[in-house]
Amino acid sequence: MVLIFAESGDGKIRKAGQEAITYGKRLAEKAGVSCTAVILGPLDHPEDAGKYGADQVVHVTGPAFDHFDAQVWARAISDVALEKQAGYVILSHSSRGKALTGRLAIRLNAACVSGANDIPDLGNGCLVSKGVYSGKAFATIRLETDVKVISVMGNALQPMTDGAPAPVQGLAWSAAEPRVKFLKSDKVEGTVPLPEAEKVVSAGRGMKGPENWGIIEELASELGATTACSRPVADSDWRPHHEHVGQTGIAIRPNLYIAIGISGAIQHLAGVNRSKVIVVINKDPEAPFFKAADYGVVGDLFEVVPRLTQAIRNMKAAG
Repeated sequence: MVLIFAESGDGKIRKAGQEAITYGKRLAEKAGVSCTAVILGPLDHPEDAGKYGADQVVHVTGPAFDHFDAQVWARAISDVALEKQAGYVILSHSSRGKALTGRLAIRLNAACVSGANDIPDLGNGCLVSKGVYSGKAFATIRLETDVKVISVMGNALQPMTDGAPAPVQGLAWSAAEPRVKFLKSDKVEGTVPLPEAEKVVSAGRGMKGPENWGIIEELASELGATTACSRPVADSDWRPHHEHVGQTGIAIRPNLYIAIGISGAIQHLAGVNRSKVIVVINKDPEAPFFKAADYGVVGDLFEVVPRLTQAIRNMKAAG
Protein backbone atom coordinates (compact mmCIF):
# COMPACT_ATOMS: atom_id res chain seq x y z
CA MET A 1 0.00 0.00 0.00
CA VAL A 2 1.12 3.57 -0.75
CA LEU A 3 0.58 6.14 2.01
CA ILE A 4 0.71 9.82 1.01
CA PHE A 5 1.07 12.71 3.41
CA ALA A 6 -1.09 15.41 1.80
CA GLU A 7 -0.20 18.87 3.04
CA SER A 8 -3.12 21.15 3.80
CA GLY A 9 -3.67 24.68 4.97
CA ASP A 10 -6.41 27.31 5.15
CA GLY A 11 -9.02 24.58 4.96
CA LYS A 12 -7.88 22.99 1.69
CA ILE A 13 -5.30 20.62 0.26
CA ARG A 14 -2.27 22.57 -0.92
CA LYS A 15 -0.92 22.27 -4.45
CA ALA A 16 2.10 20.40 -3.08
CA GLY A 17 -0.27 17.94 -1.42
CA GLN A 18 -2.24 17.51 -4.65
CA GLU A 19 0.96 16.68 -6.52
CA ALA A 20 2.04 14.19 -3.85
CA ILE A 21 -1.32 12.40 -4.03
CA THR A 22 -1.18 12.13 -7.82
CA TYR A 23 2.42 10.86 -7.62
CA GLY A 24 1.36 8.27 -5.04
CA LYS A 25 -1.60 7.20 -7.18
CA ARG A 26 0.61 6.60 -10.22
CA LEU A 27 3.09 4.67 -8.09
CA ALA A 28 0.26 2.58 -6.62
CA GLU A 29 -1.02 1.75 -10.12
CA LYS A 30 2.48 0.62 -11.10
CA ALA A 31 2.81 -1.52 -7.98
CA GLY A 32 -0.73 -2.90 -8.23
CA VAL A 33 -1.73 -1.69 -4.76
CA SER A 34 -4.08 0.91 -3.25
CA CYS A 35 -3.14 4.40 -2.08
CA THR A 36 -4.26 6.25 1.03
CA ALA A 37 -3.85 9.94 1.78
CA VAL A 38 -3.19 10.95 5.39
CA ILE A 39 -4.18 14.49 6.34
CA LEU A 40 -3.19 16.06 9.64
CA GLY A 41 -5.18 18.83 11.23
CA PRO A 42 -8.22 20.87 10.19
CA LEU A 43 -9.57 20.42 6.67
CA ASP A 44 -13.05 21.29 5.42
CA HIS A 45 -13.45 18.50 2.87
CA PRO A 46 -10.90 15.69 3.34
CA GLU A 47 -12.80 13.58 0.80
CA ASP A 48 -11.49 15.95 -1.89
CA ALA A 49 -8.19 14.04 -1.75
CA GLY A 50 -9.96 11.52 -3.95
CA LYS A 51 -10.10 14.07 -6.77
CA TYR A 52 -6.30 13.90 -6.99
CA GLY A 53 -6.11 10.10 -6.90
CA ALA A 54 -6.46 8.88 -3.30
CA ASP A 55 -8.48 5.68 -2.89
CA GLN A 56 -9.19 6.52 0.73
CA VAL A 57 -8.34 9.17 3.31
CA VAL A 58 -7.21 9.01 6.94
CA HIS A 59 -8.01 12.36 8.55
CA VAL A 60 -6.11 12.73 11.82
CA THR A 61 -7.23 15.51 14.13
CA GLY A 62 -6.22 16.85 17.52
CA PRO A 63 -4.59 19.90 19.16
CA ALA A 64 -1.14 18.58 18.17
CA PHE A 65 -1.82 19.53 14.55
CA ASP A 66 -2.84 23.13 15.06
CA HIS A 67 0.80 24.08 14.34
CA PHE A 68 3.62 22.25 12.61
CA ASP A 69 5.98 20.26 14.83
CA ALA A 70 8.17 17.88 12.80
CA GLN A 71 8.69 15.40 15.65
CA VAL A 72 4.99 15.13 16.48
CA TRP A 73 3.84 15.02 12.86
CA ALA A 74 6.43 12.37 11.92
CA ARG A 75 5.24 10.21 14.81
CA ALA A 76 1.61 10.50 13.69
CA ILE A 77 2.39 9.69 10.03
CA SER A 78 4.58 6.73 10.98
CA ASP A 79 1.84 5.39 13.27
CA VAL A 80 -0.62 5.43 10.37
CA ALA A 81 1.99 3.88 8.04
CA LEU A 82 2.56 1.01 10.47
CA GLU A 83 -1.16 0.48 11.03
CA LYS A 84 -1.83 0.38 7.27
CA GLN A 85 1.34 -1.69 6.59
CA ALA A 86 2.44 0.82 3.97
CA GLY A 87 5.26 -0.22 1.66
CA TYR A 88 5.74 3.35 0.38
CA VAL A 89 5.37 6.70 2.13
CA ILE A 90 5.14 9.71 -0.20
CA LEU A 91 5.32 13.38 0.75
CA SER A 92 6.18 16.73 -0.82
CA HIS A 93 9.73 18.08 -1.01
CA SER A 94 8.54 21.25 0.71
CA SER A 95 9.81 22.88 3.89
CA ARG A 96 7.60 20.51 5.89
CA GLY A 97 8.52 17.53 3.75
CA LYS A 98 12.23 18.21 4.21
CA ALA A 99 11.75 18.22 7.98
CA LEU A 100 9.73 14.99 7.89
CA THR A 101 11.47 12.76 5.32
CA GLY A 102 14.49 11.77 7.39
CA ARG A 103 12.49 11.40 10.59
CA LEU A 104 10.01 9.09 8.87
CA ALA A 105 12.82 7.00 7.39
CA ILE A 106 14.34 6.49 10.83
CA ARG A 107 11.04 5.67 12.52
CA LEU A 108 10.07 3.19 9.78
CA ASN A 109 13.57 1.72 9.29
CA ALA A 110 13.24 2.76 5.66
CA ALA A 111 15.48 3.88 2.83
CA CYS A 112 14.56 7.32 1.52
CA VAL A 113 15.03 9.64 -1.45
CA SER A 114 14.39 13.37 -1.15
CA GLY A 115 13.48 15.45 -4.18
CA ALA A 116 12.41 12.71 -6.61
CA ASN A 117 11.50 14.01 -10.06
CA ASP A 118 9.80 10.96 -11.62
CA ILE A 119 7.74 7.90 -10.76
CA PRO A 120 10.03 5.06 -9.56
CA ASP A 121 10.99 2.31 -11.98
CA LEU A 122 9.75 -0.91 -10.39
CA GLY A 123 11.00 -3.22 -13.12
CA ASN A 124 14.27 -3.98 -11.34
CA GLY A 125 13.65 -3.25 -7.68
CA CYS A 126 12.70 0.34 -6.87
CA LEU A 127 14.82 2.86 -8.81
CA VAL A 128 14.20 6.53 -8.05
CA SER A 129 15.57 9.46 -10.09
CA LYS A 130 16.51 12.81 -8.54
CA GLY A 131 18.54 15.87 -9.45
CA VAL A 132 22.02 16.29 -7.96
CA TYR A 133 24.76 18.95 -8.06
CA SER A 134 22.15 21.74 -8.06
CA GLY A 135 20.27 20.17 -10.94
CA LYS A 136 23.31 19.76 -13.22
CA ALA A 137 23.02 15.96 -13.22
CA PHE A 138 20.65 13.16 -12.28
CA ALA A 139 21.18 10.24 -9.93
CA THR A 140 19.27 6.96 -9.88
CA ILE A 141 18.95 5.46 -6.41
CA ARG A 142 17.84 1.92 -5.60
CA LEU A 143 15.69 1.52 -2.50
CA GLU A 144 15.97 -2.00 -1.05
CA THR A 145 14.18 -1.80 2.30
CA ASP A 146 10.68 -3.13 2.90
CA VAL A 147 9.37 0.40 3.48
CA LYS A 148 10.45 3.25 1.20
CA VAL A 149 10.08 6.99 1.88
CA ILE A 150 10.08 9.37 -1.10
CA SER A 151 9.61 13.14 -1.21
CA VAL A 152 8.51 14.65 -4.53
CA MET A 153 9.86 17.82 -6.14
CA GLY A 154 7.32 20.57 -6.72
CA ASN A 155 5.93 20.79 -10.26
CA ALA A 156 7.37 17.36 -11.06
CA LEU A 157 3.94 16.42 -12.44
CA GLN A 158 0.53 17.96 -13.00
CA PRO A 159 -2.02 16.96 -10.34
CA MET A 160 -4.98 14.98 -11.62
CA THR A 161 -8.37 16.52 -10.85
CA ASP A 162 -10.87 14.07 -12.32
CA GLY A 163 -11.04 11.56 -9.47
CA ALA A 164 -14.05 10.94 -7.25
CA PRO A 165 -14.42 11.90 -3.57
CA ALA A 166 -12.77 9.26 -1.38
CA PRO A 167 -14.11 7.59 1.78
CA VAL A 168 -12.73 9.17 4.94
CA GLN A 169 -11.61 7.47 8.14
CA GLY A 170 -11.55 9.91 11.03
CA LEU A 171 -8.86 9.40 13.66
CA ALA A 172 -8.39 11.37 16.87
CA TRP A 173 -4.73 11.34 17.92
CA SER A 174 -3.20 12.63 21.11
CA ALA A 175 0.47 13.30 21.63
CA ALA A 176 2.68 13.89 24.61
CA GLU A 177 3.57 17.48 25.45
CA PRO A 178 5.63 18.71 22.44
CA ARG A 179 9.19 19.90 22.92
CA VAL A 180 8.59 22.87 20.64
CA LYS A 181 6.47 25.71 21.97
CA PHE A 182 4.64 27.65 19.28
CA LEU A 183 4.74 31.43 19.76
CA LYS A 184 3.46 33.04 16.55
CA SER A 185 3.34 32.67 12.78
CA ASP A 186 3.78 35.41 10.18
CA LYS A 187 2.20 34.37 6.90
CA VAL A 188 2.46 36.04 3.51
CA GLU A 189 -1.09 36.62 2.31
CA GLY A 190 -2.52 37.15 -1.15
CA THR A 191 0.07 35.41 -3.31
CA VAL A 192 0.85 31.86 -4.34
CA PRO A 193 3.88 30.67 -2.30
CA LEU A 194 7.04 30.54 -4.41
CA PRO A 195 7.57 26.76 -4.05
CA GLU A 196 4.05 26.20 -5.44
CA ALA A 197 4.05 28.94 -8.11
CA GLU A 198 3.77 27.86 -11.75
CA LYS A 199 4.85 31.29 -13.02
CA VAL A 200 7.47 33.51 -11.41
CA VAL A 201 8.65 37.01 -12.38
CA SER A 202 11.97 37.78 -10.72
CA ALA A 203 14.22 40.85 -10.80
CA GLY A 204 17.69 41.87 -9.66
CA ARG A 205 19.95 44.86 -9.17
CA GLY A 206 19.25 46.01 -12.70
CA MET A 207 16.06 47.55 -11.27
CA LYS A 208 18.31 50.25 -9.72
CA GLY A 209 16.07 50.69 -6.69
CA PRO A 210 12.89 49.55 -4.91
CA GLU A 211 10.96 52.52 -6.27
CA ASN A 212 11.00 50.93 -9.74
CA TRP A 213 9.43 47.63 -8.71
CA GLY A 214 5.99 48.64 -9.93
CA ILE A 215 6.70 47.45 -13.48
CA ILE A 216 7.62 43.99 -12.14
CA GLU A 217 4.42 43.75 -10.12
CA GLU A 218 2.34 44.86 -13.12
CA LEU A 219 3.89 42.17 -15.34
CA ALA A 220 3.38 39.54 -12.64
CA SER A 221 -0.24 40.63 -12.19
CA GLU A 222 -0.99 40.30 -15.92
CA LEU A 223 0.60 36.83 -16.00
CA GLY A 224 -0.93 35.64 -12.73
CA ALA A 225 2.62 35.09 -11.49
CA THR A 226 4.42 35.33 -8.14
CA THR A 227 7.21 37.89 -7.74
CA ALA A 228 10.74 36.99 -6.65
CA CYS A 229 14.18 38.56 -6.46
CA SER A 230 17.90 37.85 -6.36
CA ARG A 231 19.90 37.79 -3.13
CA PRO A 232 21.50 41.27 -3.47
CA VAL A 233 18.03 42.76 -3.79
CA ALA A 234 16.80 41.03 -0.61
CA ASP A 235 20.03 41.89 1.24
CA SER A 236 19.54 45.56 0.30
CA ASP A 237 15.98 45.43 1.68
CA TRP A 238 14.51 46.36 -1.68
CA ARG A 239 12.26 43.32 -1.39
CA PRO A 240 11.29 41.01 1.51
CA HIS A 241 13.55 38.04 2.13
CA HIS A 242 10.80 35.50 1.50
CA GLU A 243 11.04 36.48 -2.21
CA HIS A 244 14.74 35.57 -2.45
CA VAL A 245 15.26 32.65 -4.84
CA GLY A 246 18.54 30.84 -5.48
CA GLN A 247 20.88 28.39 -3.82
CA THR A 248 20.87 30.36 -0.55
CA GLY A 249 17.18 31.27 -0.79
CA ILE A 250 14.20 29.29 -2.06
CA ALA A 251 14.80 26.70 -4.76
CA ILE A 252 11.92 26.75 -7.22
CA ARG A 253 10.75 24.77 -10.23
CA PRO A 254 8.03 26.79 -11.99
CA ASN A 255 6.73 26.20 -15.49
CA LEU A 256 7.82 29.76 -16.40
CA TYR A 257 10.62 31.82 -14.83
CA ILE A 258 11.24 35.36 -16.11
CA ALA A 259 14.53 36.84 -14.90
CA ILE A 260 14.76 40.61 -15.29
CA GLY A 261 17.98 42.52 -14.65
CA ILE A 262 19.66 39.49 -13.07
CA SER A 263 23.16 38.62 -14.26
CA GLY A 264 22.81 34.91 -13.50
CA ALA A 265 25.49 34.11 -10.93
CA ILE A 266 25.88 30.39 -10.34
CA GLN A 267 24.33 30.63 -6.87
CA HIS A 268 21.16 32.08 -8.36
CA LEU A 269 21.06 29.62 -11.24
CA ALA A 270 21.35 26.69 -8.82
CA GLY A 271 17.99 27.60 -7.32
CA VAL A 272 16.04 28.20 -10.54
CA ASN A 273 17.66 26.10 -13.29
CA ARG A 274 15.03 23.37 -13.01
CA SER A 275 12.37 25.77 -14.27
CA LYS A 276 10.71 24.37 -17.39
CA VAL A 277 11.01 27.61 -19.41
CA ILE A 278 13.46 30.42 -18.55
CA VAL A 279 13.13 33.89 -20.11
CA VAL A 280 15.95 36.40 -19.52
CA ILE A 281 15.73 40.17 -20.03
CA ASN A 282 19.06 41.97 -19.65
CA LYS A 283 20.85 44.81 -21.42
CA ASP A 284 24.21 43.00 -21.17
CA PRO A 285 24.48 40.46 -24.02
CA GLU A 286 27.30 38.73 -22.11
CA ALA A 287 25.21 38.11 -18.97
CA PRO A 288 25.79 34.48 -17.87
CA PHE A 289 22.03 33.94 -17.51
CA PHE A 290 21.59 33.86 -21.31
CA LYS A 291 23.44 30.54 -21.43
CA ALA A 292 20.67 28.96 -19.34
CA ALA A 293 17.79 30.78 -21.06
CA ASP A 294 15.24 29.24 -23.39
CA TYR A 295 14.40 32.74 -24.60
CA GLY A 296 16.41 35.93 -24.18
CA VAL A 297 15.82 39.63 -24.79
CA VAL A 298 18.82 41.97 -24.94
CA GLY A 299 17.55 45.42 -24.08
CA ASP A 300 16.82 48.04 -21.43
CA LEU A 301 14.39 46.42 -18.99
CA PHE A 302 12.70 49.80 -18.41
CA GLU A 303 11.67 49.75 -22.06
CA VAL A 304 11.17 46.01 -22.57
CA VAL A 305 9.10 45.15 -19.49
CA PRO A 306 6.33 47.78 -19.93
CA ARG A 307 6.03 46.85 -23.61
CA LEU A 308 5.82 43.15 -22.70
CA THR A 309 3.13 43.89 -20.11
CA GLN A 310 1.13 45.91 -22.63
CA ALA A 311 1.46 43.15 -25.24
CA ILE A 312 0.04 40.65 -22.74
CA ARG A 313 -2.86 43.03 -21.96
CA ASN A 314 -3.59 43.40 -25.68
CA MET A 315 -3.52 39.64 -26.20
CA LYS A 316 -5.90 39.04 -23.27
CA ALA A 317 -8.26 41.78 -24.50
CA ALA A 318 -8.32 40.20 -27.96
CA GLY A 319 -9.44 36.93 -26.34
